[in-house]
Amino acid sequence: MRERGIPMDNTERKSDWGKDTQTCLRAIRRFETKIRPMGIPENIDPEPETIEIEWPINPVPLDVQKVIGKLIVKRGEFGFLEEERVDEIAQIIEKYPIGIEQALSLRSAINQEKSVYSHRRIMDQKKELRRRYENGTGILELAKYVDGPPVNVFRAILTARNHSKNRIKMMLKEPGRMSEYDQEQFRIAEQADRVANVDQSETHLAADLFEDILCEHFESLGVRFRRQGELSKEQIISEGRPFRTPDLLFLDDLRINGIPCAWIDAKHFFGSALSFPRKKTQKQVDRYTEVYGQGAIIYRHGFCDGLHLRGAQKLDAMPVDLSRLIEHNESRS
Repeated sequence: MRERGIPMDNTERKSDWGKDTQTCLRAIRRFETKIRPMGIPENIDPEPETIEIEWPINPVPLDVQKVIGKLIVKRGEFGFLEEERVDEIAQIIEKYPIGIEQALSLRSAINQEKSVYSHRRIMDQKKELRRRYENGTGILELAKYVDGPPVNVFRAILTARNHSKNRIKMMLKEPGRMSEYDQEQFRIAEQADRVANVDQSETHLAADLFEDILCEHFESLGVRFRRQGELSKEQIISEGRPFRTPDLLFLDDLRINGIPCAWIDAKHFFGSALSFPRKKTQKQVDRYTEVYGQGAIIYRHGFCDGLHLRGAQKLDAMPVDLSRLIEHNESRS
């Protein structure tokens, strides 16, 4: 294979790979197997090159994440923030090595984790929530009472009315099927809920744009890859469903900071060291490393140095030109 940097079989840096040595070796050898992993063509022309790049990172210390998380999260506050509240958070974090976008993304992650772990508690109180609601207590006051996302609280009330999951899903998508009062309270809940909000289209738009920008970045470095969309189509045909589809699957032997990288997944948020998002990401990483070997996660808003993932190095977006994404977000605010 043609080389740019180090030879394909060079393993002199194995000592730097630590517990990920096996996944690193699997990444290097993915082009050498008789039957290549799914998504990697049998014929790559020109043959895969070894490409080394340096990627500077600046993680947020774990103790800073813990302190900031306690300072910026308020009980019952799950929605988009008014400018005054954002300014307040900016003042709170001023003396800490964390940016405002990182802090806001951390707040969202903490609220998402609270949403997941509070679900059973909210459902256990659904009859009491329904009673209070039907006696005139507003949905936001109830959300603060249980410290849960307003939309989840609204779902619990509908469940307490013995509606099926399918009926609740239909009612939330078509609020006109509800009473006028329920429609009003549901609108209030959605406006105050960034976590369980039914409409996540804007979040997906920004995430897709971030992925496009990363593709352009690696193209500019001369690294070849296949995208998630291509892999999904192939796997639906061959396997019946897509299940190993990283955002970028590299067709060259890429080494980032000396570590083999067979694939990359883009995350348009802060990589916190919280339990729920770490477990969710690790499950995804395991699916990729099983076939492709070592990869990387690129976090749009950086990551915490207390986040540990097997089989994937953590990167922030510092080397990437994000001006187009920033303009997009500003135009939507």
